[in-house]
Amino acid sequence: MADDPLEDFDAEDVTLCGDTRRVYRLGTGPAVIVIAEMPGISPKVADVARRIAATGATAVMPSLFGVDGRDPRPDNLGAVASATHMLSTITKACISREFTILATGKTSPVASWLRALAAREHDRCGGPGVGAVGMCFTGGFALAMATDERMLAPVLSQPSLPFAVLPGRARAIDVSGPDLALVQARCARGLEVMGLRFAGDRLVPGSRFAYLREVLGDAFIGIEIPDESGNPDSMLPQPHSVLTEDLIDEPGQPTRDAYDRVLQFFADKLDLRPPD
Repeated sequence: MADDPLEDFDAEDVTLCGDTRRVYRLGTGPAVIVIAEMPGISPKVADVARRIAATGATAVMPSLFGVDGRDPRPDNLGAVASATHMLSTITKACISREFTILATGKTSPVASWLRALAAREHDRCGGPGVGAVGMCFTGGFALAMATDERMLAPVLSQPSLPFAVLPGRARAIDVSGPDLALVQARCARGLEVMGLRFAGDRLVPGSRFAYLREVLGDAFIGIEIPDESGNPDSMLPQPHSVLTEDLIDEPGQPTRDAYDRVLQFFADKLDLRPPD
């Protein structure tokens, strides 16, 4: 796979909460915010947005880090350049004040910008509300966005923050106590939250999903996929990225079944109608 020029998306710079970011859009219908995993809007992340748009939504993809459209795989950049690109992007994010990497009980400041984007897109696109899918580094952002009543379909794909490398982080999610309480209250009124992970993924420990089940109850739809169901051609040493790198896009495959459940979740919650 080569770099993706993203030419089928409309792009504009959007200023919210005092920060300006490039935002890509595709499709018509209610908005679904597609929040890229590390190291940014790769061709496979863009394809997630394309498939969501094909269901009758407006896929809205903000650029938070990395080089938009770059394919990070070694067969595109070379092994050294691929590793350098990934490490550089992660390092920049880790030192940024917008992202909470290790702390528990905190919401990353960038979530405020994403909430404002979701509100803006709801005003633009209409419909009953908005959806969001965060992946890896940004997985928990979709949960933080659910403090807003307009967020009707939050999806946490392999939510990896806070990094589970220190005691107490494995059961945590990067959402503050007050924000989580708001989400709990919404879940008590009918909101549902979907989560995806591979069963053996150490970046997203099973205890993190157990914690989400404890605090959100039956409103948390946790989908856990056997490791052996990951893409054998993945560039990752362990299955991790359910919707992108480790997807086996064939009917009957567990990752494809999970993907289809995500698309159906958006369709049901946002009353999507595929375009003719």
